[in-house]
Amino acid sequence: MRKEEIALLGGGCFWCIEAVYSRTQGVLSAISGYAGGARSNPSYESVCSGATGHAEVVEIRYDAEVISFEEILEIFWEIHDPTTLNRQGADKGTQYRSVIFYQNEEQHRRALQSMEVKQQQLRDPIVTEISPAAPFYPAEHYHQEYFTHNPNQGYCRMVVAPKVEKFLTKFPERLKR
Repeated sequence: MRKEEIALLGGGCFWCIEAVYSRTQGVLSAISGYAGGARSNPSYESVCSGATGHAEVVEIRYDAEVISFEEILEIFWEIHDPTTLNRQGADKGTQYRSVIFYQNEEQHRRALQSMEVKQQQLRDPIVTEISPAAPFYPAEHYHQEYFTHNPNQGYCRMVVAPKVEKFLTKFPERLKR
């Protein structure tokens, strides 16, 4: 029996996060979008302007009977740098912040515990925001499954592909069969 839950995570460009989780066993869907801002139904252009306060995020629907929230977070900590404020690589701005939007108090507690464990492995302090779930707005159609449809695009080759490779190397048992 399937036990569907949601994780809402941001860790830089949503193409990277979506590309990893769409390949993860137990993940039912990974949808790129926006959350954490003040405007309803933001567009990519408005989010990139920095004026809306939204982060690029991925709504991850997963089967908790196959993969746990802790395992989702273990992957999250590995595929981005949680110690850089409002930045991942060359992508700069609040829309690229590291963020976990928790769905309930249990996820909140587990996110804090997971962050404490990860912090013990890092020299620099984690700056990941952990906040209550915010309204999620799916990104425009052309952002969905971007890496799958555009693997040879420059950004995908230079930024997304290495994150997917890191996932495949570090978590081979988590790859969808």
